[in-house]
This record gives sequence, C-alpha cells and structure tokens, in this order.
Amino acid sequence: MSYPGYPPQQGGYPPQQGAYPPQAGGYPPQAGGYPGQAGGYPGQAGGYPPQAGGYPGQAGGYPGQAGGYPGQAGGYPGQAGGYPPAAGGYPPAAGAGIPSGPRPRPAHAKLPRSPGKYPLNACIWRWSSIQPSNTGHFCKMRSSSSLDFYQTVYQCTFSNCAALYLLMVLIIYFSKKGYRGSIKDFPGADPLRDVEVLRKAMKGFGTDENAIVELLGSRTNKQRVPMVSAYKTTYGKDLAKDLKSELTGNFENLVLAMIKSPSHFDASELREAIKGAGTDEACLIEILSSRSNAEICEITRIYKAEYGKTLEDAITSDTSGHFRRLLVSLCQGNRDERETVDVAMAKQDAQKLYAAGENKVGTDESQFNAILCARSKPHLRAVFQEYQQMCGRDIEKSVCREMSGNLESGMVAVVKCIRNTPAYFAERLHNAMQGAGTKDTTLIRIMVTRSEVDMLDIRQAYVKAYGKSLYTHISGDTSGDYKKLLLKLCGGND
Repeated sequence: MSYPGYPPQQGGYPPQQGAYPPQAGGYPPQAGGYPGQAGGYPGQAGGYPPQAGGYPGQAGGYPGQAGGYPGQAGGYPGQAGGYPPAAGGYPPAAGAGIPSGPRPRPAHAKLPRSPGKYPLNACIWRWSSIQPSNTGHFCKMRSSSSLDFYQTVYQCTFSNCAALYLLMVLIIYFSKKGYRGSIKDFPGADPLRDVEVLRKAMKGFGTDENAIVELLGSRTNKQRVPMVSAYKTTYGKDLAKDLKSELTGNFENLVLAMIKSPSHFDASELREAIKGAGTDEACLIEILSSRSNAEICEITRIYKAEYGKTLEDAITSDTSGHFRRLLVSLCQGNRDERETVDVAMAKQDAQKLYAAGENKVGTDESQFNAILCARSKPHLRAVFQEYQQMCGRDIEKSVCREMSGNLESGMVAVVKCIRNTPAYFAERLHNAMQGAGTKDTTLIRIMVTRSEVDMLDIRQAYVKAYGKSLYTHISGDTSGDYKKLLLKLCGGND
C-alpha cells in the first residue's frame, strides 16, 4: 500500500526494512535541538537523558504484536513479549549512548521547559494559569485541581520567585475587598417592567408601600434612575410627582432621593443647605470633602443648570471669612488625586502646618487651607503621621486649639474625612440618631449616597466605635416603611 509523497525523495526518509531510521541528507541536527544519531534520541544537555533507576518493565506488559514497529538499528530494539527493559530501566541499546561532555542536568518534574532561565520563567508560566473571574474571587484556576495551586505556590516560593509570590498574595488580598457597597445590581432588571410595579402600587385606593420598598431596595442607582424616563414614556406622567402625591414624611423624602442620580441629589442637598434662614455648614463640608474631583465638577455643572447660579457664587453669598475660603477651595474640584506619596514633601508640609499653628503666636489659616484642600488624600495621611511624630500632638487637636467656630468644625471634618472616610460617616450617622430626635435629612443623605460606595466599611467602623451595629441603631430609631427601606440600604446586621 502506498501513500502520496512516498516513496520519499533522495535525502528524505526512505523506508527501510521494518523502520524509519534517519538517513544522511535528511534533517540534520541543529545546535541545541534533538540530533538524530545512531541509536535513537540521546539525551541532550539539560534534556531528558536515560538514567539508571527508571521505570523497569514488569511481567505482563504490552507484548509486541505482528505489524507493530520493529526495532531500528541502534534504536530501542523490540524484545520478546513487549518492552521489558534491561534490569534498572531503559539502558541505551548498542550505539545509543549519552553524548560525550558534561553530564546533563536532570529535568524538573512536571513543568514544561520555558525559554531563558528556568525558575522565573516557569513560575510566570505557572502563575499565568491563575486569572480573575467575574464573581470577584481572584483565584480561579484553569485546572480543576486545587493541589496544582499549592504546588505552584511551593515551587515559585522556593525557586527564587518570592517577590512574584508576594505580589500575587497582595493582589489576592486586595481583590477580596472588591465592591464595598450594600446594594448590588439586580439581575435582569428592566425599567419598563419595574415602572409597571410602581404604577400598580400607586394605582387605585391606597398605596402598596411594601411593593415600593421591595423594588427600590433591590435596585442600584443606575437601575433606579432610568425608571423616571420609562414611567413618563409608558404612562405620560412624572414619577416624582406621582410618588409625592402617594407618600408622606421621611419615607417620601427617602424614595425621592433614591430616584435621583448621585450628582443631582448632591446638588439638591447643597441647595437646601444654603437657601433659607441659616446654613447647614456640616452638609456643605460633608459633600465637598468626600467627593472626587469629577463628582464635584458634575455637581457644580448641575447646580448651575438647575438653579441658574454657580455653586461658588451661592457659597460666597451665604458664608464669610476663612470658612468661606475653605468651601470655595473645596468646590473647585482641583485636589491632587495621585496615589503616590513623596515622604520628603510630606515632612515639609507637616513642618509648614506646625509653623503655621502650634509654633507661632496666632494661626496662619491660609497655610492650613492650602495644604488640606490641594494635596492628595494619601499624601495628607502621610502628613498627619509626620505631624504627630514631629510635635507629639494629633493634627485634629492642633486644629481645635488654633481655630474656632465654623472654621474649626470645617477643618476638623476635612481632616477626619481624609484620614478615615468610613469612620467619618459612621460618626455622622451616630450623631444624626443620637439624643432626642433624629436628623433625618443627614441620615437619608448618607444612607443613599454611601450605599453603593463604602457602606460595608461604614458598618464595620460603626460597630468598632459604638459597640452596636448600624442596623440595630436604625431599627430602634426609625419606624414603618421608612425604617424598612433604610434597612435595605444598610444591607444587613453586623
């Protein structure tokens, strides 16, 4: 029986009686490759040479059958009954010895060879079998065997790859933090179907508040906001107006806050804090000190569009002195947002703060303003540490000693928010519910705006600071449907 391409041409692989040994003129061996030598495939430097103590054949192996591949001259000769090797493994047959020269190193077990030096490249190859998954769990092995993961850790750690191993551990650790909000996207949410639920809850005699709680409490902001336009498209009516006509009190305020985008809600809260008799300075500081540059720029844009006046002009007309300068600086949305920290500059800024306050008669408020409003948050945390080491006093206490009134409370709030944002909001929530009465405006604002940012961290900070869970405190301080929806935003008990 013949095949296309056979018989081979001169210089190829002419068929020989019973085998296909390489011939002169075939594929010559190349440097570092597998040279065809008389006797089969000899081990190469760094390759897989036959060694004593291999896998000896056992009785009852696979006997050779008629029509198989008979042994080649100098290769692995077929033996009666299959492949029983000589005592001690597979010794090279006649003419199949190991090439002369330095004895080759044994191969590393169970790892494919990689170019370059073995340990680092091999570890990189093994670590490439680890990849992030959509569920937020970082270590999802391509192999189903968990043993493979631990072998990888072991081999990489003891193959001069400790740095790579440490890097992967850090990545795994930080990936576990992941999303820290309490409200997550509802799978398959459709605004058109959702507004049908809302319409049904408000239609007819009475209102099904529980249906509203269950719907809004299980949707993220990006799933709630489209309901406004979907409601108008479907029913030709304004969703906010219909909700106002059906709901009352704090429950109404909470529901209306939840159907606004974050920037629209912040702009409306700033508007309420400024207009009318008196100013809610704490609200102004809370929003402007905790939002990113992009968020502040969006808030100022919306404020101008909605109220026909810039946020800066509104602040300027309603505040005064160094406190006004503090708010104007914050509303520019121009804080350095680099994550890197220059330790030398942090020490310089700590010295400037010390020289502007504790180390002089009077206080240079402008220096505090310049540093606290312009430097990045990681940098300022380093500055606060350097300040503590330099003068032996916490920066908050120094601010309280050097300033007073709204400026003092504003500067202290900025310091607290920068140092530990979840702890700052935990304190704000506690103050809103502590004592006689509840500051529901503050409670609603924080629960709505932080539910998809860091509510889980705020809950942890709350328990740590006050010895009781945020969930428990809300349950005891509020009631009815208002309480139910707040607890939905809280996300659970600790």
